[in-house]
Amino acid sequence: MFPRQIETELKGLAKQYPIVTIIGPRQSGKTTLVRNAFPEKPYANLEFLDIRAMALADPRGFLERFPDGAILDEIQRVPTLLSYIQPIVDELDRKGMFILTGSHQLELHEAISQSLAGRTALLTLLPMSLDELLNAEINLPLDELLIKGGYPRIYKEDLNPTKAYRNYFQTYVERDLRQLLHVKDLMQFERFVRVCAGRVGQILDLTGIGNEVGVSSHTVKEWISILEASFIVFRLQPYFDNFGKRIIKSSKLYFTDVGLAIYLLGIENQTQISRDPLRGHLVENFVILELMKWRLNRGLDPQLYFFRDVQKNEIDVIFKTGNHLIPIEIKPSQTFHPEFIQGIQFFQTIAKGRAPKGYLIYARDQEQKIHSIELLNYRHGTNLFKEVAF
Repeated sequence: MFPRQIETELKGLAKQYPIVTIIGPRQSGKTTLVRNAFPEKPYANLEFLDIRAMALADPRGFLERFPDGAILDEIQRVPTLLSYIQPIVDELDRKGMFILTGSHQLELHEAISQSLAGRTALLTLLPMSLDELLNAEINLPLDELLIKGGYPRIYKEDLNPTKAYRNYFQTYVERDLRQLLHVKDLMQFERFVRVCAGRVGQILDLTGIGNEVGVSSHTVKEWISILEASFIVFRLQPYFDNFGKRIIKSSKLYFTDVGLAIYLLGIENQTQISRDPLRGHLVENFVILELMKWRLNRGLDPQLYFFRDVQKNEIDVIFKTGNHLIPIEIKPSQTFHPEFIQGIQFFQTIAKGRAPKGYLIYARDQEQKIHSIELLNYRHGTNLFKEVAF
């Protein structure tokens, strides 16, 4: 097992809440994490047909098998169990009784809000972070990191990433997608996902995607929601508070794992990615994910946004901490150019004292400070969270 940074938060919350629910993409390591963190707890995987059938047919009897609680894996497969878990934890009032995992956000959030509000802590586990890989003594060049992504199994079993992501995506389409959405033409949906990969790091244009795939913008919006619910993509929201009406208010589209996006783009090796016109966007996606993982692994909301106005002044990431805004630019280059920080300087001007620090995250090993802007190598990008307390 690769040690996961979120384990400390998971164990801490289990001492405060009767239930802890951990969600995230399939194969991100949720099962391994919870079974390692709570080896004494009974375990039931609701993906198995026989176990799911028992839970559906007799939920009370099923839960009576676990008088001291249990790990219930993929709880979204039997969401009715949550209604039966509620009175149990209310009556016994024990901390850490049930540890739940799930892979579908919409189903779980709806069920939790109805049955477990105030009774469960909620954590999100994404694929492995760069810090976790480095701690496991896996130190790879940037382009190889992009291709391999963060799924633990690829590293544990030394899998060919192209083949691993092909199987991952086909399994998702054949299994999860059929549960989440009635798609008449699966090949059209697959094309839609590949078109999304081609627009990684760009402003989400529902109409443009719809025209390219041959579906309506309404259908694209619905399909994007499905991809979000199953942790395939996420949207980075714009920050526009108090900056007037000339700010772009559409979101940007990114993938929850860069390796999957690269597979969908048809990139199979480091030579191809080094020449690909989307490499800059993929590096941007990678770094944003690292910032998200650092926050999520500590049980915190990411609080990450981007900024862009109609004159195309843009900041890749805005981290909001209290009343302060931290502008962050991301570049794939190993060479520093002064124009890399012009966007940060512009934003610091319009933010009027709310952005005292800025960061450039890039591929060069040399790190330095230029006035109020720090230059960080991508391996150390999350260090900014340790330095922005005011």
